[in-house]
Amino acid sequence: MNYRHAFHAGNFADVLKHAVLTRILVHLRGKPAPFRVIDIHAGAGRYDLTVEEAQRSGEWRDGIARLAGASLRAPARAILAPYLDAVAACNPAGRLTIYPGSLCLSRALLRARDRLIACELEPNAAAALAHNLAGDRRSKALTIDGWTALNAYVPPKERRGLVLIDPAYENAGDFGRLPATLAAAHRKWASGTYLVWYPIKERTAPDALARRLRNSGIPKILRAELSVSAREPGRLAACGLVVVNPPWTLARELAILLPELAAVLSAAAGGAHRLDWLTGET
Repeated sequence: MNYRHAFHAGNFADVLKHAVLTRILVHLRGKPAPFRVIDIHAGAGRYDLTVEEAQRSGEWRDGIARLAGASLRAPARAILAPYLDAVAACNPAGRLTIYPGSLCLSRALLRARDRLIACELEPNAAAALAHNLAGDRRSKALTIDGWTALNAYVPPKERRGLVLIDPAYENAGDFGRLPATLAAAHRKWASGTYLVWYPIKERTAPDALARRLRNSGIPKILRAELSVSAREPGRLAACGLVVVNPPWTLARELAILLPELAAVLSAAAGGAHRLDWLTGET
């Protein structure tokens, strides 16, 4: 695998994905019963924004740095607070040198009885993941293909929790395998929440994904998409999320959050967003 998330950590796509991740975790924490997070493409879990890769791409400057420095309206600021607080906790006061990936954000919101399984197959990222999880008895790092892990580790014994599906999409088959894989996991664990991230480089693959999910038999699927005006040709400028069994508050929160993110993260007012139900509530 050639994909290196160090180039992209903290960009607009991470901001959207991780803001929604934290909202789901906040909801899970709202009940006393323990839950489990299964992150099937965890990467290294923590990224140094001072290294050459991050400095060269600079994507985090148009993502988390812009958001952290923005004057947000009160409702959006409240929704984003758990995410921004977790980012701030990883950094020296007043500076942004570390970006916490999904692993670190999940750990920040785990309670003593909650659990995390983080999977990564690429050797360097897997080694970094194991290092970043060392000493945390709530968490386990596995060097395993994420798609295999999804089949193997649902349902968790807690019967509450979240599966994060965030492949690199370097493999042309990743879009194609998502609907059937997600439907199979849902059949095994129908009450779980599943959060799927995908890039939008053109509409063919995302629209085909949506059509297949509508016909998947999964009864409740929420879709959110965000586009920003790309500052450089060829740079990713749009992405989407699919949430199976979203918390009952999430659609309302996204209706507030998406316009704010589109305005803050886009250059020259070029942002746009979409929020709709593929199946279920309208």
